[in-house]
Amino acid sequence: MNDSTQLTNAGSEPEERVIEAALRPRNLDDFVGQGRVRQQLSLVLEAAKIRERTADHVLLSGPPGLGKTTLSMIIAAEMNAPLRISSGPAIQHAGDLAAILSSLTEGEVLFLDEIHRMSRPAEEMLYMAMEDFRVDIIVGKGAGATAIPLELPPFTLVGATTRAGLLPGPLRDRFGFTGHLEFYAVEELELVLRRSAMMLDLRVTSSAFSEIASRSRGTPRIANRLLRRVRDWALVNKLEQIDASAAGAALEMYEVDPKGLDRLDRSVLEALCKKFGGGPVGLSTLAIAVGEESETVETVAEPFLVREGLMGRTPRGRIAMPSAWEHLGLVMPKDAIFAGAQNYETDVD
Repeated sequence: MNDSTQLTNAGSEPEERVIEAALRPRNLDDFVGQGRVRQQLSLVLEAAKIRERTADHVLLSGPPGLGKTTLSMIIAAEMNAPLRISSGPAIQHAGDLAAILSSLTEGEVLFLDEIHRMSRPAEEMLYMAMEDFRVDIIVGKGAGATAIPLELPPFTLVGATTRAGLLPGPLRDRFGFTGHLEFYAVEELELVLRRSAMMLDLRVTSSAFSEIASRSRGTPRIANRLLRRVRDWALVNKLEQIDASAAGAALEMYEVDPKGLDRLDRSVLEALCKKFGGGPVGLSTLAIAVGEESETVETVAEPFLVREGLMGRTPRGRIAMPSAWEHLGLVMPKDAIFAGAQNYETDVD
C-alpha cells in the first residue's frame, strides 16, 4: 500500500480496529451529523417498536467513512436485536447467502456492506427473502432438480453501498427506507473530535479541533484517525495539551496539508501542473507520471480533488483548475486557462 493512502486505510491493524470500534456512537442521540437521515431513521425504528415488528429494510449510501457501518450497529442496538455482519464480495454464490439467511434468528439485523458487489444469483435470491421472508433451495440438477421452500424468520436487512447507481432497481425498491449520507461540515467534525477526545482522555484546545477537522476531508473516520496520530505525536513530544500549532506540526509530519491533501493528492496535482501544463491529460498517463495504478488515482485521489475544485474532468482528460495552481503556489499559464474554459463543459468517464 502506498504511504499516501495510509491515513485513510489504516484500520487493518488490530489495535486501530479496537480503538475505532470504541469511538463509534452506540445510539442515534450520540451520532453526530446527518441530521435528516438520523431523524427519518429514528422515526422508522420508533414506529417498528410501537408496532412490535421488525424494522423495514434499510439502504444506506454514500462515500466511505461517513457512518454506514456505525448506523447499522445503532439500528441493531435500538431494536435490541443481534447483528450479523457480512459483505457483498463475500457472497459470490446463492448458497453463501442461503447459509447466512437460514441461520438468522427472529428480529436479527443483517448488515451487508458493499451490497452492490454481490453476485447476481445471490441478489435474485435476496429479492424473495426481503419481500416474503422465504428462499427456494434448489436440490439436484437438470430435469430432476426440485425447489424446496425455506421459511425465514422476520429480519431487517441493512445494505450499505458507496455506489448506489450500481444497484439494480428491483433490489433498491425492496428497501423500506433509503438514506444518503453526505460529507460533514468542519463544525460537525469538530463535534465528532470533541467526543472522541473525551473518550481518549485527551486535552485538546478548540483551535486544535478546528485544525484537525479542516484537514479531515469531511469524513469522521479520517478525523478520528488524524486525532490519534496527533495524540501519538503529542505523547512522543511530552505535551500535556494539544493546541493548534502542535496539531498542525503533527499533521505536517504525516504529510497532510491544510486542505487535507496527502502526498498522493499533491503528486497528482504537481504532475498535472508541472509536467503537463495543467492538462488535459489522460488518466493512465497521469497515473504513470505519479507511479501509481490508474484505479488508485481514480478512486483514492481524484474524487477529493474534484470535490475541492482542484481538478476537472473533461472529454479530453483531466485538467488543473485555477485553485490547484494557487494551492501549489504556481503561476497558471494563459493557455491553461484557455484549455480549462474550452474543455470543462462536458464530463468524461
